[in-house]
Amino acid sequence: MPGSIRSLAVRLGATLLVAALAMAGCSEGEPTAVEAGETLKTHILKLLDEVSAQNAQVTDPGGKDIPCGDGKARRTFAATAPDSSPERAPNVLNNIMISALDRVAEYKITDGSGTSVRMTNNPAKTIILLESTANGRYSVRGETQCLNRS
Repeated sequence: MPGSIRSLAVRLGATLLVAALAMAGCSEGEPTAVEAGETLKTHILKLLDEVSAQNAQVTDPGGKDIPCGDGKARRTFAATAPDSSPERAPNVLNNIMISALDRVAEYKITDGSGTSVRMTNNPAKTIILLESTANGRYSVRGETQCLNRS
């Protein structure tokens, strides 16, 4: 019996070591353009889900590297969706998305002076623009920062 306990302890220790090394590897450095692009897409779609938007339409599927110098690239993604209340003004829709985005990921407002609201997530290297311009229609697009392709 002591042998089986020792074997279990060794396997558990090895599993924990592998998990710790995997987590350490993931936390180092910044994401690639592809990784940040997938994160951006997830954040935008989850945001529209959080505001209970129905029938979201992807207006920019992203998935392509956009060169931005020094061998780096950025990725984009955008979608729109109708609100359940077609009379809601664009600024109200943007404000609804601001508060819903807190439930998706940690974004900070970096510019809210115009008709759109720019928000950034530094760890994910993503930027989201809340750009509702028509009553009752959510509009959000985003891009990654300029990142390594791989």
